Amino acid sequence: MATANFIAFDLGAESGRAMLASFDGERITLDEAQRFANVPVRVLNSLHWDALRLFDDIKTGLQKIARTHRNIAALGVDTWGVDFALLGRDDALLGNPFHYRDARTQGMMARVFETVPREFVFEQTGVQFMEINSLYQLYAMKLQNAPALEHAHTFLMMPDLFNFWLTGVKACEFTNATTTQCFDPRMKNWAYPLLQALEIPTEIFPRIISPGTVLGKLHKNLADEIGIQNVLVIAPACHDTGSAVAGAPLENENVAWLSSGTWSILGANVANPIINAASWKYNFTNEGGVNNTFRLGKNVMGLWILQECRREWSRAYAAPATEGRNHATKQNAELSYAEVVSEAERAPARRSLIDPDADLFLRPGDMPARIAEFCARTHQTIPQTRGEITRCVLESLALKYRFQLERLQDLLGKKLEQIHMFGGGIQNQLLCQFTANATNTFVTAGPIEATALGNVVMQMLALRYIDSLRQGREIIKQSFETKTYAPRETDAWDDAYGRFKKIIDLP
Repeated sequence: MATANFIAFDLGAESGRAMLASFDGERITLDEAQRFANVPVRVLNSLHWDALRLFDDIKTGLQKIARTHRNIAALGVDTWGVDFALLGRDDALLGNPFHYRDARTQGMMARVFETVPREFVFEQTGVQFMEINSLYQLYAMKLQNAPALEHAHTFLMMPDLFNFWLTGVKACEFTNATTTQCFDPRMKNWAYPLLQALEIPTEIFPRIISPGTVLGKLHKNLADEIGIQNVLVIAPACHDTGSAVAGAPLENENVAWLSSGTWSILGANVANPIINAASWKYNFTNEGGVNNTFRLGKNVMGLWILQECRREWSRAYAAPATEGRNHATKQNAELSYAEVVSEAERAPARRSLIDPDADLFLRPGDMPARIAEFCARTHQTIPQTRGEITRCVLESLALKYRFQLERLQDLLGKKLEQIHMFGGGIQNQLLCQFTANATNTFVTAGPIEATALGNVVMQMLALRYIDSLRQGREIIKQSFETKTYAPRETDAWDDAYGRFKKIIDLP
């Protein structure tokens, strides 16, 4: 067959990429055509996404690829979850979409539970309770009498907004809709009784479409602007984790998957949502997957903590020379992850631990100071150096993975034989090894670009280039390498786990 080209726009919380995938009938090659920053914008007391800038970056990436590749079969967009846009009756954007770390949702879960019981919310939605969820963002707007909500005509998640601007079609894709805590996974529709009880307008929620839906061709105005015709826009799994799980070449269904990036999500694929007393107790989530499946999982604060530490250190790293160290060549430089991980490898093992999911670490700020605060509060040695702090974060993440893996296995009623780890975090080989050590489980890592590949595979499936998801995963397995990590020092990690459980809030 002639080579077919697909474009995956993969937008994460730190950056976005335009990825060009070429399929020759046997293998996929993947090239990064463009990378762009995704930087939130603070306006007075609010934190927003720059939606128009992101869409312009999407157009720029498409234009760049179109200059050299005319035979583009389709494109798809995936993004993070929970955040949304509101459109007016004229389909104009009603304000800049809020960032999930905006402070307006602080205390909002408690306000919701004053009106409806916590158990009712979980029974309706089966979603992990997190104050960043769309439900609490919407309720905050309702309590504040926000004009945008009052005048809203259409609710769209972030990838749905970009799909609308690409095609003129308004719909919410299933996998991203399930992250909102406004969706009933049993009924596979919006959780209308919950929304009505909270007096959130239900008429704004559009139809829900399945992953792999062909939305149509690029809007004529956009196609003419870019100079490219007949490109189809497909909704893949529009939630980035949904695409990542689709793109992970899992050996079988007896495998846990672990998406590692700004957030970590540990889970397993299930045929039906698991909404019961145990999943409510453990605060697990049931989010949509491809092929009518669900992702039973748990969000864990991921490399966000280290990202914030790195931002703090980078300011000092580029500062003038102090304490005899020559920083003259470091002006305007950026401290690399490789450098801090190298320092962590030389730091003392398993000395100081944190709960990555503590509220202290949710919002932007001076993370090294907050880590020191947590360790002081829990009567531990306070890590001082970059290496000690980095090791503390990575070891704590690995131990939290073990904590949630035990609960996942309890919900499934079986032991999972392996962890398949994917996402940008697998470039941190120290974290991969710590995960194997802490869980005493073999960890297979790869591919790094599982999200973009899952996005592409769903496009290929929608256009009948492949017959099944299984076939797509086999092609990915043949096209990209993975690496396996065997557990080490398990006795020492067992001891650390005992200490770790004493410093976290057990459900």
